[in-house]
Amino acid sequence: MVDYHSTNNQSAGGAQTYMEQENDWDRDLLLDPAWEKQQRKTFTAWCNSHLRKAGTQIENIEEDFRDGLKLMLLLEVISGERLPKPERGKMRVHKINNVNKALDFIASKGVKLVSIGAEEIVDGNAKMTLGMIWTIILRFAIQDISVEETSAKEGLLLWCQRKTAPYKNVNVQNFHISWKDGLAFNALIHRHRPDLIDYDSLRKDDPVTNLNNAFEVAEKHLDIPKMLDAEDIVGTVRPDEKAIMTYVSCFYHAFSGAQKAETAANRICKVLAVNQENEQMMEDYEKLASDLLEWIRRTIPWLENRTQEKTVKDLQAKQEDFRDYRTVHKPPKVQEKCQLEISFNTLQTKLRLSNRPAFMPSEGRMVSDINTAWHTLEGAEKGYEEWILSEIRRLERLEHLAEKFHQKAAIHESWTDGKEAMLTQKDYETSTLSEVKALLRKHEAFESDLAAHQDRVEQIAAIAQELNELDYYDAASVNARCQKICEQWDILGSLTHSRKESLERTEKQLESIDELYLEYAKRAAPFNNWMEGAMEDLQDMFIVHNIEEIQGLISAHEQFKSTLPEANKEREAIQAIQAEVQRIAQSNGIKLSGANPYTTITPQSIDSKWEKAMTMVPQRDCALQDELNKQNSNDSLRATFAAQANSVGAYIQAKMEEIGRISIEMNGTLEDQLTNLKDYQKTIMSYMPEINKLEGHHQQIQEALIFDNQYTSYTMEHLRVGWEQLLTTIARTINEVENQILTRDAKGISQEQLFEYRASFNHFDKDHSGGLKAEEFKACLISLGYDVENDKQGDGEFNRIMGIVDPNSSGFVTFQAFIDFMSRETTDTDTADQVIASFKILAGDKNFITADELRRELPPDQAEYCIARMAPYAGPDGVPGALDYMSFSTALYGESDL
Repeated sequence: MVDYHSTNNQSAGGAQTYMEQENDWDRDLLLDPAWEKQQRKTFTAWCNSHLRKAGTQIENIEEDFRDGLKLMLLLEVISGERLPKPERGKMRVHKINNVNKALDFIASKGVKLVSIGAEEIVDGNAKMTLGMIWTIILRFAIQDISVEETSAKEGLLLWCQRKTAPYKNVNVQNFHISWKDGLAFNALIHRHRPDLIDYDSLRKDDPVTNLNNAFEVAEKHLDIPKMLDAEDIVGTVRPDEKAIMTYVSCFYHAFSGAQKAETAANRICKVLAVNQENEQMMEDYEKLASDLLEWIRRTIPWLENRTQEKTVKDLQAKQEDFRDYRTVHKPPKVQEKCQLEISFNTLQTKLRLSNRPAFMPSEGRMVSDINTAWHTLEGAEKGYEEWILSEIRRLERLEHLAEKFHQKAAIHESWTDGKEAMLTQKDYETSTLSEVKALLRKHEAFESDLAAHQDRVEQIAAIAQELNELDYYDAASVNARCQKICEQWDILGSLTHSRKESLERTEKQLESIDELYLEYAKRAAPFNNWMEGAMEDLQDMFIVHNIEEIQGLISAHEQFKSTLPEANKEREAIQAIQAEVQRIAQSNGIKLSGANPYTTITPQSIDSKWEKAMTMVPQRDCALQDELNKQNSNDSLRATFAAQANSVGAYIQAKMEEIGRISIEMNGTLEDQLTNLKDYQKTIMSYMPEINKLEGHHQQIQEALIFDNQYTSYTMEHLRVGWEQLLTTIARTINEVENQILTRDAKGISQEQLFEYRASFNHFDKDHSGGLKAEEFKACLISLGYDVENDKQGDGEFNRIMGIVDPNSSGFVTFQAFIDFMSRETTDTDTADQVIASFKILAGDKNFITADELRRELPPDQAEYCIARMAPYAGPDGVPGALDYMSFSTALYGESDL
């Protein structure tokens, strides 16, 4: 540690030695008449510049100090202290006593007077009087000048060299020859007050003009009296060093106030720059948070919209829009959310480091609010996806049922066409008995056909009912057609019953019935109906979702094919009846009138339908086989997706565990840790093609309308959330290390200290949660030497520390809060009192400051920043427009409200 007291003592001793050497040198050099003249003039002017403050002055330096009265007054003015009361007598002893009082005061300030006695001053000894005045000037005007640990003459010379360094033709090496041309005097004025001197207009070969210009400007604008004549300096080969030093010291003291103001302004600029940067970051956070919340607010209603579409194609368009949202619109918002959290953490760290209060976002824009809104968005997103898949299933089912309904309705309407006219005709009234019997048998066959069609009518009604229950968009037309079919069916039943009664009344009169025709009609009708039903089944559409369902259909179809031989036998038997009719008629010479009177089903129609049904069987085989191939392909897609999903899921889980371990077991410097983490982040990002590959498999799964997967427990939504959490976790870990670097650099904490803090923190973080509970934190403090034992004093100190590191009383101390506390305990920061002191310098020691003073001392933007935020000064010593810089300074550090 540097011994500042020792350094100051050495400087004071050096100054005293220097003054002793000057006094010895005076006894020789004051013999030069030219120098004596310059010293008389300079010292007289210097004394008067101080005596004027007391309302007096001197004319003759060796005469006016003889009684000691003005000498004592001069010392009181320049020192600011009271001397013993002077004696007012006119006798020599009174004068000697007064001069001795003055000399004793000078000696009390650590100045050793050499060969200067009171009698010589009272006797008017010019040489001794000038020596005494030079001693006073050295002690009170020059000795305290210090530049870079130099003092007195060297410090004043170094100050002159630095201030005049930028000026051409100026090279200050001493206090005599270097000042003869007058340019050095002008350079000093121009450096501090460029508005008073036109330096470029001065010429080195005109020293008298240069000197007079500097002396007149200093006297008029800087309140520095003219101490020398230009002609005296120019006319002397080597001007008097003491006179020049005295004159230059006046310039130093005149401009030292400006140096303090510049330092104060720099401090204020630094504080305001930090505040402006923090405010800009707050505005950026508020805007980004508002934009993200607004996007979420606009997106959620879209995801919650459940407007139903009429067709699968329309709903697939919605599904494509949702896929674009997932792959195009949402990823940038995920990055914005991550960046928002990083910006918030960085801002809070900067505020802590600059001793500012923590940033509290506007209501509803906290990071927790954004996370809540984001969670709501993801919930709506999941619900929307599930709804779309459910709607696709529903519409597919509806389209299948509608097609089946119209197919069966068309077959039924084709069958019923003309049946009402047939049932209402009165042909039996003019027919013979045999014809009536034939009509009766024909009607019985029709009744059998009617009963066979009853099942189809019930199927049509059941399909219509299901379409209504599933909210089919064209249910009105379906209901109308179904109603028409049912009403017509009731009419047919009623007409059939009426015709049968009419035929039965006539049956008693009719005896001749052709049994073969009747048998043919009875067997042909159900067989024909069976063939129509079989053809309906062979043409029936089907929808399956797995291999088991299609295999079930194939099994049913194979069972149907196994019944075909028996059906063919029935067909041959029916055809044999017709052949028997022809044989009997031919053998008995019976002339047949034409078609079978009991049925319209001809052998040709039976054979035609049979051939048509036989061609449909292989077509059905091909359709079922194609569907089986499709389901095998879908199963392959499931297995491909499952293999990639299981790999990605395991990778995400492993990386999440690695990040947790890395955040606890970080080794090397913070920069090494940051580099390693960023390299680790790049490694993770290089895995993105595998995620995209999985997205591709998932898209194929969705396009194939596959809704389940027995090969994996992972879903795409689960893996997306896991991937986003992985990216967010590594970004947060990197941000934590960056904040530690920022804390280390701002607080001056060494790398070894950080390692020690980290080792202590990790040692007591038993569960590796990244934070310390209250009792763990107390144990950590005790290990670092803090007196927080379980007693009244220790508990009070521990509660004070917990109030700093855990202001929200969560009972949990993070590593960043621990670092902030340790750095605050070991480093210094700007405070409100320092800023207030700086403003007080700019205000000229007043308790308020004006807008003009701020604009003069600060850069324009920061001056206006202060003017806009400072409250009016309300003190009794204020003036119009006075501003309160004290409340403004405390508000910067959160100690009051702006």
